Amino acid sequence: MKCPFCSHDDSQVKDSRPTEDGAAIRRRRQCEGCGARFTTFERIQLRELTVVKSEGRREAFDRDKLQRSLMIACRKRAIDPSRLERLVSAIQRQIETSGESEVSAATLGGMVMDGLKALDSVAYIRFASVYKDFTEAKDFEDFAGSVKDIGSK
Repeated sequence: MKCPFCSHDDSQVKDSRPTEDGAAIRRRRQCEGCGARFTTFERIQLRELTVVKSEGRREAFDRDKLQRSLMIACRKRAIDPSRLERLVSAIQRQIETSGESEVSAATLGGMVMDGLKALDSVAYIRFASVYKDFTEAKDFEDFAGSVKDIGSK
């Protein structure tokens, strides 16, 4: 494992333990070159996943990008980070177990919307504003009205 501080190629594992949800192994490492310590996470990956964008462009599925998007939508909300981590893991697992190596961005966005709807209505609306490309205040008003309808059923 390459050191993030000095780019030395060798590091020694000092400690390994499973994460809280058991979906990954957390490893503390020490660089053989500069002695700095850093943490890595090892996760099971069933297959290489590709996201097909709406214009047809393909890019590798990036778990960290998904997690950053969720964190932005949930910024300043009282949501436990471990719940976001579980949501990201559940979405990734759902994609991997679908049997397909490619997933459309629309399908992925729908999975995120479903997860956020169950988690927090404000985060759900924030994510939808980007995902559905709201262009004016009326878009927010209409969408928020539909969310209110969902919550009252």
